[in-house]
Amino acid sequence: MTEANSEKEPITFVDNRKIDPETGEIRQPAADNGAAPAQAPESGNGAETGNGGNGGDAQALADTISGELAERTSDLQRLTAEYANYRRRVERDRKAAIDSAKASVVTELLGVLDDLDRARAHGDLESGPLRSVADKLSAALLKQGLEEFGSEGEPFDPTLHEAVQHEGSGHDPVIVIVMRKGYRFGDRVLRHALVGVTDGVADLTENADQPTEEASDVDAGANEQ
Repeated sequence: MTEANSEKEPITFVDNRKIDPETGEIRQPAADNGAAPAQAPESGNGAETGNGGNGGDAQALADTISGELAERTSDLQRLTAEYANYRRRVERDRKAAIDSAKASVVTELLGVLDDLDRARAHGDLESGPLRSVADKLSAALLKQGLEEFGSEGEPFDPTLHEAVQHEGSGHDPVIVIVMRKGYRFGDRVLRHALVGVTDGVADLTENADQPTEEASDVDAGANEQ
């Protein structure tokens, strides 16, 4: 009889461990009747509160991302502007270096141009192969940007001309003789022109009229006497 009862009755074990070995969570104390206390269902307010918290976190995250995007956009625009300025500066420096090199070469050839001008003035370039060489050299230098200045009749400009002979005492001098042409390459003056100047036409007219008026006054005084 005892053996039959032992086979029918199940053997139960009570686990009194406070920490669940499977989940690692702290167990709640069992009720007096051996059943675990029923946990109160979470109210809807708690769910709504959780959803509201998630919405606030999402908005904060969106604001953070927007701020970082605006900052990165500003950095990119600044770098783009700096790079554009760098390219312009490099291009300007490169052009200045090229112009300086060209001006240095052309300056060395100014003596050759002076010799050709003297030969042309003596009629040595009227015909022959030397005339062709002179024309080609002048055309090549002019194509590179060389420009000559200083000719008779031009107003005297102290920034371009160097007066070695001055006749008269007027304030509007003009060039009457060119002893050596001047040359410039772009905005750079390679050599000033050596010229002789005299009073301008207006000054010559005033100087011519002034003695006549004085003579007229003298004649008028003589007639009164």
